[in-house]
Amino acid sequence: MSDDQCYEPLGFDNVLLPVGDLGEAVGFYERAGFAVGFRFDEAGIAQLKVGGETPGILLRQEEGLGRRPPPWPSPRIWVEVPDARAAARELAEAGIAVLDEPSPVATGWTVEIADPWGNVLGFTDYSKRPELGRRP
Repeated sequence: MSDDQCYEPLGFDNVLLPVGDLGEAVGFYERAGFAVGFRFDEAGIAQLKVGGETPGILLRQEEGLGRRPPPWPSPRIWVEVPDARAAARELAEAGIAVLDEPSPVATGWTVEIADPWGNVLGFTDYSKRPELGRRP
C-alpha cells in the first residue's frame, strides 16, 4: 500500500442488517443469544453485541421490508461460538429453526439460522482447529 492510500481496512465496524420490525427483530436475536448493546427506536436501529468487541450487528428498520422464507442466495454472517452443535440445540430450545443440521467445516462445525427478513447468521466453532479460534 502506498503512503498516500488512506483506505487501508483496519477491521470491522458494525454489520448492518435490514429488518421490517425493530421490536420483533430484537426479540428474535435475543432468543438467539445476542445481547443488545443499544437501541434507538426513534432512529429505527439497535445494535447487538458480538463477544467483547465494540462493533456488532446493527439492526436497521426498513419500511416496507417483507418477510422472506428460506432458502435464498444471501450474504451470510458467521460468528464464532464455543460449540456449534450445542448452539443448534439451544437455538431449537429457544424456538429458532436452524436451516440445516450442523455441518462439518474445515475448522469445526457450523449451523445457520435466518431471521424473518432473510438475513442469514451462522454459528461456527473451531473444534477441529482450536489454535485458530478466539479461545485456543
